[in-house]
Amino acid sequence: MIRYAAIDIGSNAVRLLIADIITNEKGFDYKKNTLVRVPLRLGDDAFLDKKISPKKIEDMIKTMSAFKNLMDVYQVKKYIACATSAMREAENGQEVVEKIREIANLDIEIVGGQREANIIYANHIEQTLDVKKNYLYIDVGGGSTEVSVFVNRELVCSRSFNIGTIRILDNQDKEETWLEMKSWVKENTKGVKNLAAIGTGGNINKLFRMSKLGDDLPLSITKLNNLYNDLNGYSLKDRIRVFDLKPDRADVIIPACVIYLSLMKWTAIKQIYVPKVGLVDGIINLLIAENLKSNV
Repeated sequence: MIRYAAIDIGSNAVRLLIADIITNEKGFDYKKNTLVRVPLRLGDDAFLDKKISPKKIEDMIKTMSAFKNLMDVYQVKKYIACATSAMREAENGQEVVEKIREIANLDIEIVGGQREANIIYANHIEQTLDVKKNYLYIDVGGGSTEVSVFVNRELVCSRSFNIGTIRILDNQDKEETWLEMKSWVKENTKGVKNLAAIGTGGNINKLFRMSKLGDDLPLSITKLNNLYNDLNGYSLKDRIRVFDLKPDRADVIIPACVIYLSLMKWTAIKQIYVPKVGLVDGIINLLIAENLKSNV
C-alpha cells in the first residue's frame, strides 16, 4: 500500500491527512486513512503581533514532530506541508520553518495566495457537478479567502484575498479589501449564466452538516442565511452548548457565514455545493498528479 500525506498549517488549525493511494479505471485515486486536526490559532499571533510567539512556536514544533512520527509509522512515501496566510504574514515565519526542519525533520513550504488557490482547485470538484452550471469556487480560511471562477468546467481566473475568519475576529480585515473582493468577483462573473457556488473549508462543512441535507444536494442561500441568524442569536458560550460546537469552531463560524453569504449575494448565487474536501485533499491530488509518470 502506497501512502501520501498532506499537512495544512492554517491560521486557525493545522491538519494532517494520511491517504492510501488506490488504482481505478481512471488511473489513481485515494482513500482517507487518518485525519488529525489541532487548533493552534497561529493567526492570533500573526495578524495582531506580526510574528509567531515563542509559546506558539513550541506548540507548533511539538505538533509537527507528532505529525512526522505518525507519517513514519504509517510509512508515508511522499508528503507536502503547506503553511498559508498566518505564516505568510509572520515576520519570523521562515525562522519557524527552519526550526521545524531542524528539530522535527519536516520540510514546510510557505505558499503564496495564488499557489494556495491552485492547490485547492486541484480537487477538480467542478468536474463532478452539473455540466450545465458554471461555478464560483470559495474557500474560506482563517486568514484568507480563495475565490476561483469556472466556466464550462474551465478555470477562468482565481484570486486570494486577505479576508478570513480569524482576521475578522481580530478586527484585522480592511474595508478596502472587502471592496476589492466585491469588485473583483462582480467583474469576473458578469454575464456568466447558471452560476452556482462551491464552498470548501471547515466552517461550510459544519454548516452543511447542520443543515441535515443529503450529501449531493446544494445548500440554498436562504438556508445558509437562516443558519447564520440562528447561530448569531446566541452568545459564544450558548452557541457551543446549543449547537454542540467545539470552542474553536463556535467563534469562527459566524464570520465564515458572512464571507460566504457576501460572495453569494454579490453574484446573485442561490445555491452552494459543499464537497468534503479542502487544502489537504488538494495536496494529495497534486502528489498523485506529480507522481503518475513514475507509477507513484
